[in-house]
Amino acid sequence: MQLTDELVELLDRRAATLNLSRSAVIRRLLLEALDAESGAELSRRMIEGYDRVPQEIGEDAWGDLAAWTQTNTRRNFAALGFEERAC
Repeated sequence: MQLTDELVELLDRRAATLNLSRSAVIRRLLLEALDAESGAELSRRMIEGYDRVPQEIGEDAWGDLAAWTQTNTRRNFAALGFEERAC
């Protein structure tokens, strides 16, 4: 692999900061780039799936999430109020 003098200097500074060898820094940066690339691909595929089959608002196979959230919020506040009165 051929690198410019400027890139070698940047890598050496990063390596010194991290107390790693230049090779270790290059490996780490390559792994981070490849991970980011696969994460971007996964995000792209998820977005594509939602575009193909949009999520419906309100009730679905699992019920109405907004109503479920409101019900559980009321239950949680009631339980907290009961605990505070018990103390």
